[in-house]
Amino acid sequence: MTYRIPLGDWADSFVGWLTSALGAVFDLLGAVLRGSYDLVFPVLATPPFLVVALVLAAAAFAAKGWRLAVGSLLGFAVIRGVDQWDNAMASLALVLVASVIALAVGIPVGIWAARNVRVSAAVRPVLDFMQTMPAFVYLIPAVVLFRVGVVPGLVATIIFALAPGVRFTELGIRQVDGEVVEAGHAFGATPGRILRQVQLPLALPTIMAGVNQVIMLALSMVVISGMVGAAGLGQDVVQALQRVDIGLGFEAGLSVVVLAMYLDRVTAALGDRSPVARALKVRAAA
Repeated sequence: MTYRIPLGDWADSFVGWLTSALGAVFDLLGAVLRGSYDLVFPVLATPPFLVVALVLAAAAFAAKGWRLAVGSLLGFAVIRGVDQWDNAMASLALVLVASVIALAVGIPVGIWAARNVRVSAAVRPVLDFMQTMPAFVYLIPAVVLFRVGVVPGLVATIIFALAPGVRFTELGIRQVDGEVVEAGHAFGATPGRILRQVQLPLALPTIMAGVNQVIMLALSMVVISGMVGAAGLGQDVVQALQRVDIGLGFEAGLSVVVLAMYLDRVTAALGDRSPVARALKVRAAA
């Protein structure tokens, strides 16, 4: 006995129905995403290279110190030297827009899941699906719904990077000592006040680890999104693959690495600067 479940046909029909029934909604969503990118990209790409590089290095200095600032400047000089600066800023703009939206959705969902067992049970398999689905698959419905360009890349990146924001937020809040929360209740604090003044500050190091993962996943997906015409380093990576151009591929890939190291170090350092993280380090060293 042989059988075949037509899941692919159902998915194709569902996307077709979305396109015909909610076309206006997707057009509006695409316009909002495109507008968000058009706001961020000129801020990064219009000023001279040295101005943007110094601002980003100043952010690195504020996060971790002069070593990271100097290393960032050297990395940016390499990107500029291989003529990938404009592409790197396009990729950075996509990462920033996608990460902000993913965190704006993911952190509230994570808080909700941490405070409600049923929501957690419902969200968990969805997150499993989102994290294990191959990244390229997200591009297919995105292209059907939004055509090629920046918007499908942003949509695929937001979906792909969303899961760690939810998981780490839920994990961080669940790890808060129950006795501390009970003490808050005993002193008459409202659930909202306990969340704002107890749970979120104590969970901040874990939440920042989630922020770091969201940004890193967004960068990886932004590069893959070059296949559907998203701007940035991904386009050169795709061109290098199509032309078997080793030199162009290495230059674009090296620029991705520099950008990834900068974003990873800065966001990790911001997490380490939280009062709870510093207190844990002091206790571990004692």
